[in-house]
Amino acid sequence: MTTTITVTGMTCGHCENSVRSEISALPGVTSVAVDLATGAVTITSDTELDPAALREAVDEAGYAIA
Repeated sequence: MTTTITVTGMTCGHCENSVRSEISALPGVTSVAVDLATGAVTITSDTELDPAALREAVDEAGYAIA
């Protein structure tokens, strides 16, 4: 299953790594690709992601879903 979200506020490699790390920790997530230029985050998972858990992970990294 593939999900793409837009994350606002990322400006550097550290931002990218923080978002990737938090989302990767969610159950079922197998890969996370972050496009810093556009804010697009593409998540591949074994199961459907819980939108609330995804939002919480992005919030925990210090960013927001657009």
